[in-house]
Order: sequence, then C-alpha cells, then structure tokens
Amino acid sequence: MQKHTFSIHIDAPKETVWNILWAETTYPEWTAIFGPGSRAETDWQEGSKVLFLGSENEGMVSMIYRRKDNEYMAFKHLGVLKNGVEDLDSPESKAWSGAMENYTLTAVGDQTNLEVEMDIAEEHLAYFRSTWPKALEKVKALAESVAV
Repeated sequence: MQKHTFSIHIDAPKETVWNILWAETTYPEWTAIFGPGSRAETDWQEGSKVLFLGSENEGMVSMIYRRKDNEYMAFKHLGVLKNGVEDLDSPESKAWSGAMENYTLTAVGDQTNLEVEMDIAEEHLAYFRSTWPKALEKVKALAESVAV
C-alpha cells in the first residue's frame, strides 16, 4: 500500500465542511460517488467501530482512530463485511487491514482546504484516482450551497 493525497479548496468554513462530511443526511450524498447506497453505521466517536456499507450491505469494517472536531478524522480499516458477516482474517480482508484514511480540514481565512490521505493498494489506485476528485467536488458543492 502507498499513501495518496487528494485535496480541494472549499469556499465555506471548516465547521460547515465537517458537518457535510459526517452528517447522516449528507454523508450518503457525497459517498454515492464511490457506489450507490453508500452509508456509514457508527456513532462517529473516537475508538468506535464503523461499517462503511454500500447498497448490498457489504463493505469495510473500520474504526475511528482519531477525531478532532472540525479539524481531523482518521479511520483505520480492519477488514471487510460480506453477507452481513465481519471478516478480519481472509486474504482479501488482510489486504486492507491497517490501511488508514485521514481527513484534514485547514482554515484559510473563511475558506477550508480539505485533504484526504489514504493508503491504497496498487490494484485500486486507478479507481480512487478517478473517484476521489469527484467525491471532493460533491463535498465542495454541498458545503458551498450551505455556506451561501
């Protein structure tokens, strides 16, 4: 796995961007770029489990590794969820185990720079290089529509 960074400048305060990223109503909107029906099941507290799911109720088993409101959220991926069963031991699961996904929000005046740093395996790199910019554009559109 290699770390890759995606970023975007958003004309909205970081509190607005933070809420767009993690609110129950907006999280599925911007993550739909990765797959229809995308959602997260969690309480969003540091140390809590997160199930990142798609429309087929399959996805990633992760944990909130670090959380600093309006500034930083880090997820540590632990495994996969298939057919409603958490899998932390298969080769597919172990390929993701320990991978990090970090969100950093930095204020630039009344605006925000959003940076996402993610550990990505070579076989998934083309997909994420294509989808992350689109997802960040969706976050930007949502945040700027609220901030107006």
